[in-house]
Amino acid sequence: MGRLTASGVSWSAQGHRLLDDIHLEAGDGQIVGLLGPNGSGKTTLLRLLAGLRRPDAGTISYDGTDIASLGRRALARRLAVVEQDVSTHDHVTVRQVVELGRTPFRGRFDALTAHDQKIIDDALERTGLGGSRHRDWHTLSGGEKQRTQLARALAQEPREIVLDEPTNHLDIRHQLELLQLLGTLGVTCVVALHDLNLAARYCHHVVMLDGGRVVTAGPPEAVLTRDLIAAVYGVDVLIDREPATGAVRITYLGCR
Repeated sequence: MGRLTASGVSWSAQGHRLLDDIHLEAGDGQIVGLLGPNGSGKTTLLRLLAGLRRPDAGTISYDGTDIASLGRRALARRLAVVEQDVSTHDHVTVRQVVELGRTPFRGRFDALTAHDQKIIDDALERTGLGGSRHRDWHTLSGGEKQRTQLARALAQEPREIVLDEPTNHLDIRHQLELLQLLGTLGVTCVVALHDLNLAARYCHHVVMLDGGRVVTAGPPEAVLTRDLIAAVYGVDVLIDREPATGAVRITYLGCR
């Protein structure tokens, strides 16, 4: 299992402070949702958590070990990243993309072992791509590409996954399947989401960002209040409970 912590993290670009004094903790096996309007800092924070950028201040740690002291290979053996927009070379099949998930565990010229092959096949099946393994990447829809990237992440056998808007391009069924799948993995996930109702239903803990700062954090029912949503998003909402699941439900009434 994995525990991910950010303490006092700040980051600037071209003299502009984009993240300021961020505190975040994702406990073992939790799904933590990053919420907030466009430009609030969700993607920037995910890139820092993934080690793709270094914070100007503060620390990011995995199970108490500062990310700065982890080598790239060691980090890749425990952390998987699912980004929004991923490009790849021509004439790569779905299975070849998923095979990249085994790269941290192989020598540069090592062939895939039987163990590697099984992990890859399992990842394809779990994401509903078993029948598409030989398709060319560039023939896939946006949703199929997103699921392929998740399968690659699963092939890493990660302890933690950070995901940037993974439900983008997915139809309703695949949005639900993806978030349900995350909940079955026993893996610590930090996931940026736009859909507040999906966050309320599937996240154990949510962090609301606005203007590069944490406005508040906690269980969805504590964070997703009428006043907070009005203040951060500028919309009026009705808050009640889904009759089937009991999860918080947000109905949008209009702009303020």
